[in-house]
Amino acid sequence: MSTTTTTTTTSIQLTDTVGWTSSRPNATSTSRAKSIPGRPEDEVLIASREADSTVPDGGYGWAIVVSGCVLMWWAVGTTYAWGVIQRTLVNDGLAGPAVVSFIGSLQAAMVSLCATSNAWLLQYLGPRRTALTGVALLGGCEILSSFTTHNLGGLFVTSGVMFGLGASFVFCVITAIPSQYFNKKRGLANGLIFAGSGLGGAVISIALDPLIEKVGLAMAYRVLGIVTLATGMPAAWIMKERTSLPRRKFIEWKMFKSVNFVVICAATALGTFPLYVPPFFLPLYANSLGFSSATGAGLVAGFTLSSAAGRIICGYLCDMIGAINVLFITLILTALSMLAIWPASTTLGPLTLFVVINGLSNGGFFCTMPTVASNVFGSARVGMVMSMIISCWIGGYVMGAPIAGYLLEAFGGAERGLTAYRPAMLYGGSLSLVSSIMILINMMENFASRRLGPGRWLEDPYLDMSVDKARNKK
Repeated sequence: MSTTTTTTTTSIQLTDTVGWTSSRPNATSTSRAKSIPGRPEDEVLIASREADSTVPDGGYGWAIVVSGCVLMWWAVGTTYAWGVIQRTLVNDGLAGPAVVSFIGSLQAAMVSLCATSNAWLLQYLGPRRTALTGVALLGGCEILSSFTTHNLGGLFVTSGVMFGLGASFVFCVITAIPSQYFNKKRGLANGLIFAGSGLGGAVISIALDPLIEKVGLAMAYRVLGIVTLATGMPAAWIMKERTSLPRRKFIEWKMFKSVNFVVICAATALGTFPLYVPPFFLPLYANSLGFSSATGAGLVAGFTLSSAAGRIICGYLCDMIGAINVLFITLILTALSMLAIWPASTTLGPLTLFVVINGLSNGGFFCTMPTVASNVFGSARVGMVMSMIISCWIGGYVMGAPIAGYLLEAFGGAERGLTAYRPAMLYGGSLSLVSSIMILINMMENFASRRLGPGRWLEDPYLDMSVDKARNKK
Protein backbone atom coordinates (compact mmCIF):
# COMPACT_ATOMS: atom_id res chain seq x y z
CA MET A 1 0.00 0.00 0.00
CA SER A 2 2.81 2.39 0.91
CA THR A 3 4.61 1.77 -2.36
CA THR A 4 1.47 2.39 -4.42
CA THR A 5 0.79 5.69 -2.67
CA THR A 6 4.30 6.96 -3.33
CA THR A 7 4.10 6.10 -7.02
CA THR A 8 0.77 7.92 -7.43
CA THR A 9 2.07 11.03 -5.71
CA THR A 10 5.18 11.18 -7.86
CA SER A 11 3.05 10.91 -10.99
CA ILE A 12 0.92 13.86 -9.94
CA GLN A 13 3.94 15.98 -9.10
CA LEU A 14 5.75 15.24 -12.34
CA THR A 15 2.82 16.48 -14.40
CA ASP A 16 2.81 19.82 -12.57
CA THR A 17 5.58 21.79 -14.22
CA VAL A 18 3.84 25.10 -14.68
CA GLY A 19 3.42 26.94 -11.41
CA TRP A 20 5.57 28.05 -8.52
CA THR A 21 4.81 25.11 -6.30
CA SER A 22 3.47 21.58 -6.42
CA SER A 23 1.00 20.05 -4.03
CA ARG A 24 1.31 16.74 -2.22
CA PRO A 25 -2.14 15.22 -1.80
CA ASN A 26 -0.92 12.59 0.66
CA ALA A 27 1.15 14.97 2.76
CA THR A 28 0.54 15.11 6.47
CA SER A 29 -2.36 17.43 7.20
CA THR A 30 -1.63 20.56 9.18
CA SER A 31 -4.00 22.70 11.16
CA ARG A 32 -5.92 25.41 9.36
CA ALA A 33 -4.26 28.08 11.47
CA LYS A 34 -0.79 27.05 10.30
CA SER A 35 -1.68 26.57 6.64
CA ILE A 36 0.07 29.21 4.54
CA PRO A 37 -1.30 29.92 1.03
CA GLY A 38 0.97 28.63 -1.70
CA ARG A 39 2.63 26.01 0.50
CA PRO A 40 2.18 22.27 -0.18
CA GLU A 41 0.03 21.83 2.96
CA ASP A 42 -2.39 24.56 1.86
CA GLU A 43 -5.81 22.83 1.78
CA VAL A 44 -7.30 25.07 -0.92
CA LEU A 45 -4.25 24.57 -3.13
CA ILE A 46 -4.48 20.79 -2.71
CA ALA A 47 -8.18 20.84 -3.63
CA SER A 48 -7.41 23.07 -6.62
CA ARG A 49 -4.74 20.67 -7.90
CA GLU A 50 -7.17 17.77 -7.66
CA ALA A 51 -9.85 19.76 -9.49
CA ASP A 52 -7.35 20.88 -12.15
CA SER A 53 -6.58 17.25 -12.99
CA THR A 54 -10.12 16.88 -14.36
CA VAL A 55 -10.35 20.03 -16.51
CA PRO A 56 -10.85 19.43 -20.25
CA ASP A 57 -7.94 21.65 -21.41
CA GLY A 58 -10.11 22.70 -24.33
CA GLY A 59 -13.65 21.92 -25.42
CA TYR A 60 -15.98 24.79 -24.52
CA GLY A 61 -12.90 26.44 -23.06
CA TRP A 62 -11.94 27.64 -26.54
CA ALA A 63 -15.28 29.45 -26.77
CA ILE A 64 -14.36 31.08 -23.45
CA VAL A 65 -11.03 32.12 -24.98
CA VAL A 66 -12.77 33.76 -27.96
CA SER A 67 -15.28 35.46 -25.67
CA GLY A 68 -12.55 36.70 -23.36
CA CYS A 69 -10.49 37.99 -26.28
CA VAL A 70 -13.41 40.11 -27.55
CA LEU A 71 -14.17 41.44 -24.08
CA MET A 72 -10.55 42.42 -23.49
CA TRP A 73 -10.50 44.04 -26.95
CA TRP A 74 -12.92 46.69 -25.69
CA ALA A 75 -12.25 46.77 -21.94
CA VAL A 76 -8.48 47.23 -22.14
CA GLY A 77 -7.82 47.94 -25.81
CA THR A 78 -9.77 51.20 -25.59
CA THR A 79 -7.60 52.30 -22.66
CA TYR A 80 -4.46 51.57 -24.71
CA ALA A 81 -5.86 53.84 -27.44
CA TRP A 82 -6.51 56.69 -24.99
CA GLY A 83 -3.36 58.45 -26.20
CA VAL A 84 -5.09 59.22 -29.53
CA ILE A 85 -8.08 60.81 -27.76
CA GLN A 86 -5.76 62.55 -25.29
CA ARG A 87 -3.81 64.19 -28.12
CA THR A 88 -7.07 65.52 -29.60
CA LEU A 89 -8.26 66.91 -26.25
CA VAL A 90 -4.88 68.57 -25.55
CA ASN A 91 -4.73 70.09 -29.04
CA ASP A 92 -8.29 71.40 -28.59
CA GLY A 93 -7.14 73.20 -25.44
CA LEU A 94 -9.38 71.34 -22.98
CA ALA A 95 -6.48 70.82 -20.53
CA GLY A 96 -2.78 69.92 -20.35
CA PRO A 97 -1.45 66.39 -20.80
CA ALA A 98 -0.98 65.83 -17.05
CA VAL A 99 -4.67 66.52 -16.34
CA VAL A 100 -6.09 64.72 -19.37
CA SER A 101 -3.95 61.63 -18.69
CA PHE A 102 -5.76 61.33 -15.36
CA ILE A 103 -8.89 60.31 -17.30
CA GLY A 104 -7.10 57.40 -18.94
CA SER A 105 -5.50 56.51 -15.62
CA LEU A 106 -8.94 56.38 -13.99
CA GLN A 107 -10.01 53.75 -16.51
CA ALA A 108 -7.25 51.46 -15.26
CA ALA A 109 -7.49 52.58 -11.62
CA MET A 110 -11.14 51.55 -11.32
CA VAL A 111 -10.09 47.97 -12.09
CA SER A 112 -7.92 48.07 -8.96
CA LEU A 113 -10.33 50.08 -6.81
CA CYS A 114 -13.24 47.69 -7.43
CA ALA A 115 -11.22 44.46 -7.56
CA THR A 116 -12.14 43.02 -4.14
CA SER A 117 -15.82 44.04 -4.29
CA ASN A 118 -16.11 42.66 -7.83
CA ALA A 119 -14.80 39.28 -6.66
CA TRP A 120 -17.79 39.18 -4.29
CA LEU A 121 -20.14 40.46 -7.02
CA LEU A 122 -18.98 37.73 -9.39
CA GLN A 123 -19.99 35.07 -6.87
CA TYR A 124 -23.59 36.35 -6.71
CA LEU A 125 -24.25 37.55 -10.27
CA GLY A 126 -22.24 34.87 -12.06
CA PRO A 127 -19.81 35.50 -14.93
CA ARG A 128 -22.42 35.99 -17.69
CA ARG A 129 -24.45 38.72 -15.96
CA THR A 130 -21.30 40.39 -14.63
CA ALA A 131 -19.79 40.50 -18.13
CA LEU A 132 -23.05 41.76 -19.69
CA THR A 133 -23.24 44.56 -17.11
CA GLY A 134 -19.62 45.47 -17.82
CA VAL A 135 -20.15 45.68 -21.58
CA ALA A 136 -23.31 47.77 -21.12
CA LEU A 137 -21.31 50.25 -19.06
CA LEU A 138 -18.43 50.32 -21.58
CA GLY A 139 -20.63 51.05 -24.58
CA GLY A 140 -23.09 53.28 -22.76
CA CYS A 141 -20.48 55.56 -21.21
CA GLU A 142 -18.77 56.06 -24.58
CA ILE A 143 -22.06 57.28 -26.05
CA LEU A 144 -22.47 59.58 -23.03
CA SER A 145 -18.89 60.83 -23.49
CA SER A 146 -19.86 62.12 -26.93
CA PHE A 147 -21.90 64.83 -25.18
CA THR A 148 -19.05 65.88 -22.84
CA THR A 149 -16.09 66.39 -25.19
CA HIS A 150 -15.84 70.04 -24.12
CA ASN A 151 -16.51 69.38 -20.44
CA LEU A 152 -13.53 68.12 -18.46
CA GLY A 153 -15.60 67.11 -15.43
CA GLY A 154 -18.05 65.20 -17.61
CA LEU A 155 -15.24 63.23 -19.24
CA PHE A 156 -13.84 62.33 -15.84
CA VAL A 157 -17.22 60.78 -14.94
CA THR A 158 -18.04 59.08 -18.28
CA SER A 159 -14.70 58.16 -19.87
CA GLY A 160 -12.97 57.83 -16.52
CA VAL A 161 -15.14 56.43 -13.72
CA MET A 162 -17.96 54.77 -15.68
CA PHE A 163 -15.70 53.21 -18.30
CA GLY A 164 -13.32 52.00 -15.59
CA LEU A 165 -16.21 50.43 -13.67
CA GLY A 166 -17.33 48.52 -16.76
CA ALA A 167 -13.76 47.40 -17.45
CA SER A 168 -13.41 46.19 -13.85
CA PHE A 169 -16.51 43.97 -14.24
CA VAL A 170 -15.07 42.42 -17.39
CA PHE A 171 -11.61 42.01 -15.89
CA CYS A 172 -12.80 40.12 -12.80
CA VAL A 173 -14.58 37.60 -15.06
CA ILE A 174 -11.54 37.16 -17.31
CA THR A 175 -9.16 36.47 -14.42
CA ALA A 176 -11.43 33.88 -12.74
CA ILE A 177 -13.19 31.76 -15.39
CA PRO A 178 -10.57 30.50 -17.91
CA SER A 179 -8.66 28.62 -15.19
CA GLN A 180 -11.72 26.35 -14.82
CA TYR A 181 -11.27 25.10 -18.40
CA PHE A 182 -7.47 24.85 -18.71
CA ASN A 183 -4.60 23.34 -16.74
CA LYS A 184 -1.58 22.41 -18.85
CA LYS A 185 -2.56 25.02 -21.47
CA ARG A 186 -3.57 27.66 -18.93
CA GLY A 187 -0.74 30.04 -19.79
CA LEU A 188 -1.47 29.83 -23.52
CA ALA A 189 -5.21 30.34 -22.95
CA ASN A 190 -4.58 33.43 -20.80
CA GLY A 191 -2.14 34.73 -23.40
CA LEU A 192 -4.68 34.39 -26.21
CA ILE A 193 -7.39 36.09 -24.15
CA PHE A 194 -5.20 38.98 -23.07
CA ALA A 195 -3.92 39.36 -26.64
CA GLY A 196 -7.37 40.77 -27.39
CA SER A 197 -6.49 43.96 -25.53
CA GLY A 198 -3.39 44.47 -27.67
CA LEU A 199 -5.19 43.73 -30.93
CA GLY A 200 -8.08 45.95 -29.88
CA GLY A 201 -5.76 48.78 -28.93
CA ALA A 202 -4.06 48.60 -32.32
CA VAL A 203 -7.26 48.56 -34.37
CA ILE A 204 -8.95 51.24 -32.25
CA SER A 205 -5.88 53.51 -32.47
CA ILE A 206 -5.65 53.16 -36.24
CA ALA A 207 -9.41 53.66 -36.73
CA LEU A 208 -9.86 56.54 -34.29
CA ASP A 209 -7.36 58.95 -35.84
CA PRO A 210 -8.99 59.24 -39.31
CA LEU A 211 -12.46 58.92 -37.77
CA ILE A 212 -11.83 61.92 -35.50
CA GLU A 213 -10.38 63.88 -38.42
CA LYS A 214 -13.43 63.14 -40.57
CA VAL A 215 -16.44 63.33 -38.20
CA GLY A 216 -15.05 64.84 -35.00
CA LEU A 217 -14.41 63.40 -31.54
CA ALA A 218 -18.07 63.41 -30.44
CA MET A 219 -19.28 61.27 -33.35
CA ALA A 220 -16.21 59.03 -33.04
CA TYR A 221 -17.22 58.34 -29.42
CA ARG A 222 -20.75 57.36 -30.54
CA VAL A 223 -19.44 54.98 -33.20
CA LEU A 224 -17.07 53.42 -30.66
CA GLY A 225 -19.90 52.92 -28.16
CA ILE A 226 -22.29 51.32 -30.66
CA VAL A 227 -19.66 48.89 -32.00
CA THR A 228 -18.66 47.98 -28.43
CA LEU A 229 -22.25 47.06 -27.58
CA ALA A 230 -22.88 45.22 -30.86
CA THR A 231 -19.87 42.92 -30.50
CA GLY A 232 -19.37 42.84 -26.74
CA MET A 233 -22.86 41.72 -25.73
CA PRO A 234 -22.77 38.41 -27.70
CA ALA A 235 -19.27 37.73 -26.36
CA ALA A 236 -20.42 38.33 -22.79
CA TRP A 237 -23.35 35.93 -23.28
CA ILE A 238 -20.92 33.11 -24.15
CA MET A 239 -19.10 33.47 -20.83
CA LYS A 240 -20.11 30.90 -18.20
CA GLU A 241 -18.51 28.94 -15.37
CA ARG A 242 -17.74 25.20 -15.66
CA THR A 243 -18.13 24.63 -11.92
CA SER A 244 -19.81 26.75 -9.27
CA LEU A 245 -17.66 29.59 -7.99
CA PRO A 246 -16.72 29.07 -4.30
CA ARG A 247 -18.02 31.54 -1.71
CA ARG A 248 -15.04 33.35 -0.30
CA LYS A 249 -14.24 36.46 1.70
CA PHE A 250 -13.22 39.75 0.11
CA ILE A 251 -9.72 39.40 1.54
CA GLU A 252 -7.91 36.37 2.91
CA TRP A 253 -5.54 38.00 5.39
CA LYS A 254 -3.40 34.90 5.88
CA MET A 255 -2.17 35.41 2.30
CA PHE A 256 0.16 38.03 3.76
CA LYS A 257 1.95 35.29 5.71
CA SER A 258 3.35 34.10 2.39
CA VAL A 259 6.63 35.88 1.58
CA ASN A 260 6.17 35.16 -2.11
CA PHE A 261 2.71 36.76 -2.08
CA VAL A 262 4.00 39.90 -0.34
CA VAL A 263 6.94 40.22 -2.73
CA ILE A 264 4.83 39.75 -5.84
CA CYS A 265 2.29 42.30 -4.61
CA ALA A 266 4.95 44.90 -3.81
CA ALA A 267 7.04 44.34 -6.93
CA THR A 268 4.14 44.38 -9.38
CA ALA A 269 2.52 47.35 -7.64
CA LEU A 270 5.74 49.28 -8.29
CA GLY A 271 5.98 47.88 -11.80
CA THR A 272 2.54 49.18 -12.82
CA PHE A 273 3.58 52.86 -12.55
CA PRO A 274 5.32 53.03 -15.95
CA LEU A 275 3.10 50.62 -17.91
CA TYR A 276 0.71 53.20 -19.38
CA VAL A 277 3.31 55.94 -19.87
CA PRO A 278 4.35 54.90 -23.44
CA PRO A 279 0.87 54.39 -24.97
CA PHE A 280 -0.48 57.59 -23.38
CA PHE A 281 2.44 59.82 -24.42
CA LEU A 282 3.71 58.34 -27.69
CA PRO A 283 1.36 60.47 -29.87
CA LEU A 284 2.47 63.67 -28.11
CA TYR A 285 6.12 62.65 -28.26
CA ALA A 286 5.85 61.88 -31.99
CA ASN A 287 4.28 65.29 -32.59
CA SER A 288 7.10 67.00 -30.67
CA LEU A 289 9.60 65.34 -33.04
CA GLY A 290 7.71 66.67 -36.06
CA PHE A 291 5.83 63.52 -37.05
CA SER A 292 2.18 63.62 -38.15
CA SER A 293 -0.78 62.60 -36.01
CA ALA A 294 -1.17 59.51 -38.21
CA THR A 295 2.40 58.48 -37.30
CA GLY A 296 1.62 58.92 -33.62
CA ALA A 297 -1.49 56.77 -33.93
CA GLY A 298 0.53 54.21 -35.89
CA LEU A 299 3.10 54.04 -33.09
CA VAL A 300 0.37 53.36 -30.55
CA ALA A 301 -1.05 50.71 -32.88
CA GLY A 302 2.40 49.14 -33.18
CA PHE A 303 2.77 49.21 -29.41
CA THR A 304 -0.52 47.43 -28.85
CA LEU A 305 0.13 44.87 -31.63
CA SER A 306 3.46 44.09 -29.97
CA SER A 307 1.59 43.87 -26.68
CA ALA A 308 -0.76 41.29 -28.22
CA ALA A 309 2.18 39.24 -29.49
CA GLY A 310 3.86 39.53 -26.10
CA ARG A 311 0.79 38.17 -24.34
CA ILE A 312 0.66 35.06 -26.54
CA ILE A 313 4.42 34.45 -26.39
CA CYS A 314 4.66 34.97 -22.64
CA GLY A 315 1.54 32.88 -22.03
CA TYR A 316 3.19 29.99 -23.87
CA LEU A 317 6.48 30.55 -22.01
CA CYS A 318 4.64 30.41 -18.68
CA ASP A 319 3.77 26.81 -19.48
CA MET A 320 7.35 26.07 -20.54
CA ILE A 321 9.73 27.79 -18.09
CA GLY A 322 7.52 28.97 -15.22
CA ALA A 323 5.50 32.13 -14.64
CA ILE A 324 7.94 33.84 -12.26
CA ASN A 325 10.77 33.62 -14.80
CA VAL A 326 8.54 35.17 -17.44
CA LEU A 327 7.45 37.92 -15.06
CA PHE A 328 11.08 38.82 -14.35
CA ILE A 329 11.89 38.92 -18.09
CA THR A 330 8.98 41.29 -18.80
CA LEU A 331 10.00 43.69 -16.03
CA ILE A 332 13.66 43.82 -17.02
CA LEU A 333 12.76 44.38 -20.70
CA THR A 334 10.46 47.25 -19.72
CA ALA A 335 13.26 48.82 -17.67
CA LEU A 336 15.93 48.46 -20.36
CA SER A 337 13.70 49.75 -23.15
CA MET A 338 12.74 52.89 -21.19
CA LEU A 339 16.24 53.59 -19.85
CA ALA A 340 18.34 52.74 -22.90
CA ILE A 341 16.23 52.80 -26.10
CA TRP A 342 13.55 55.47 -25.66
CA PRO A 343 15.97 58.27 -24.63
CA ALA A 344 17.95 57.59 -27.83
CA SER A 345 14.84 57.57 -30.05
CA THR A 346 14.81 60.84 -31.96
CA THR A 347 14.15 59.23 -35.34
CA LEU A 348 11.50 56.78 -36.46
CA GLY A 349 13.79 53.71 -36.55
CA PRO A 350 14.87 53.65 -32.88
CA LEU A 351 11.40 54.76 -31.82
CA THR A 352 9.87 51.79 -33.64
CA LEU A 353 12.36 49.46 -31.91
CA PHE A 354 11.33 50.88 -28.53
CA VAL A 355 7.64 50.46 -29.37
CA VAL A 356 8.12 46.78 -30.27
CA ILE A 357 10.25 45.81 -27.25
CA ASN A 358 8.27 47.79 -24.68
CA GLY A 359 4.99 46.57 -26.15
CA LEU A 360 6.11 42.93 -25.92
CA SER A 361 7.11 43.28 -22.26
CA ASN A 362 4.01 45.33 -21.39
CA GLY A 363 1.63 42.71 -22.73
CA GLY A 364 3.62 39.88 -21.20
CA PHE A 365 3.35 41.43 -17.75
CA PHE A 366 -0.44 41.48 -17.78
CA CYS A 367 -1.02 38.00 -19.21
CA THR A 368 1.46 36.39 -16.79
CA MET A 369 -0.33 37.46 -13.61
CA PRO A 370 -3.49 35.25 -13.78
CA THR A 371 -1.29 32.23 -14.51
CA VAL A 372 0.92 33.07 -11.55
CA ALA A 373 -2.07 33.45 -9.23
CA SER A 374 -3.84 30.24 -10.27
CA ASN A 375 -0.72 28.09 -10.28
CA VAL A 376 0.71 29.32 -7.00
CA PHE A 377 -2.35 29.72 -4.81
CA GLY A 378 -4.86 27.45 -6.52
CA SER A 379 -7.48 27.89 -9.23
CA ALA A 380 -10.21 27.71 -6.58
CA ARG A 381 -9.14 31.06 -5.13
CA VAL A 382 -7.66 32.71 -8.23
CA GLY A 383 -10.42 35.36 -8.37
CA MET A 384 -9.81 36.42 -4.78
CA VAL A 385 -6.01 36.35 -5.12
CA MET A 386 -6.06 38.41 -8.31
CA SER A 387 -8.44 40.90 -6.73
CA MET A 388 -6.01 41.36 -3.81
CA ILE A 389 -3.01 41.78 -6.12
CA ILE A 390 -4.81 44.15 -8.49
CA SER A 391 -6.00 46.24 -5.53
CA CYS A 392 -2.33 46.86 -4.75
CA TRP A 393 -1.87 48.32 -8.25
CA ILE A 394 -4.18 51.29 -7.73
CA GLY A 395 -1.31 53.69 -6.98
CA GLY A 396 0.41 52.89 -10.25
CA TYR A 397 -2.83 53.02 -12.22
CA VAL A 398 -3.91 56.38 -10.77
CA MET A 399 -0.57 58.20 -10.60
CA GLY A 400 1.74 56.39 -13.07
CA ALA A 401 0.91 58.35 -16.23
CA PRO A 402 0.01 61.66 -14.47
CA ILE A 403 3.42 61.74 -12.73
CA ALA A 404 5.01 61.43 -16.17
CA GLY A 405 2.74 64.26 -17.35
CA TYR A 406 3.74 66.54 -14.48
CA LEU A 407 7.44 65.82 -15.16
CA LEU A 408 6.84 66.65 -18.81
CA GLU A 409 5.28 70.02 -17.95
CA ALA A 410 7.95 70.79 -15.35
CA PHE A 411 10.75 70.34 -17.90
CA GLY A 412 9.30 72.41 -20.72
CA GLY A 413 6.05 70.91 -21.92
CA ALA A 414 4.91 68.59 -24.68
CA GLU A 415 6.44 70.69 -27.48
CA ARG A 416 10.04 70.67 -26.22
CA GLY A 417 11.02 67.29 -27.60
CA LEU A 418 13.39 64.77 -26.02
CA THR A 419 14.75 67.15 -23.37
CA ALA A 420 11.33 67.54 -21.76
CA TYR A 421 10.41 63.86 -22.05
CA ARG A 422 13.69 62.39 -20.75
CA PRO A 423 12.86 62.75 -16.99
CA ALA A 424 9.58 60.87 -17.53
CA MET A 425 11.46 58.12 -19.36
CA LEU A 426 13.99 57.77 -16.54
CA TYR A 427 11.21 57.77 -13.94
CA GLY A 428 9.38 54.90 -15.62
CA GLY A 429 12.46 52.85 -16.40
CA SER A 430 13.89 53.18 -12.89
CA LEU A 431 10.71 51.91 -11.23
CA SER A 432 10.62 48.90 -13.57
CA LEU A 433 14.26 48.17 -12.76
CA VAL A 434 13.63 48.24 -9.00
CA SER A 435 10.61 45.96 -9.47
CA SER A 436 12.65 43.44 -11.47
CA ILE A 437 15.40 43.46 -8.83
CA MET A 438 12.85 42.62 -6.13
CA ILE A 439 11.63 39.64 -8.16
CA LEU A 440 15.21 38.54 -8.90
CA ILE A 441 16.20 38.57 -5.22
CA ASN A 442 13.16 36.49 -4.34
CA MET A 443 13.96 34.05 -7.16
CA MET A 444 17.55 33.69 -5.95
CA GLU A 445 16.37 32.96 -2.42
CA ASN A 446 14.11 30.18 -3.73
CA PHE A 447 16.88 28.81 -5.91
CA ALA A 448 19.27 28.78 -2.96
CA SER A 449 16.77 26.97 -0.76
CA ARG A 450 16.52 24.20 -3.38
CA ARG A 451 20.33 24.03 -3.95
CA LEU A 452 19.95 23.87 -7.71
CA GLY A 453 22.97 22.84 -9.75
CA PRO A 454 24.36 24.46 -12.90
CA GLY A 455 22.09 24.67 -15.91
CA ARG A 456 18.87 24.69 -13.87
CA TRP A 457 18.13 28.43 -14.05
CA LEU A 458 15.35 28.00 -16.64
CA GLU A 459 13.29 25.89 -14.25
CA ASP A 460 10.71 27.61 -12.12
CA PRO A 461 12.38 28.38 -8.77
CA TYR A 462 9.13 27.89 -6.86
CA LEU A 463 8.57 24.24 -7.75
CA ASP A 464 8.46 21.94 -4.75
CA MET A 465 11.71 20.25 -3.73
CA SER A 466 10.00 16.84 -4.04
CA VAL A 467 9.69 17.39 -7.80
CA ASP A 468 13.47 17.77 -8.04
CA LYS A 469 14.03 14.58 -6.07
CA ALA A 470 11.67 12.64 -8.33
CA ARG A 471 13.38 13.95 -11.44
CA ASN A 472 16.82 13.13 -10.08
CA LYS A 473 15.75 9.54 -9.37
CA LYS A 474 14.40 9.23 -12.86
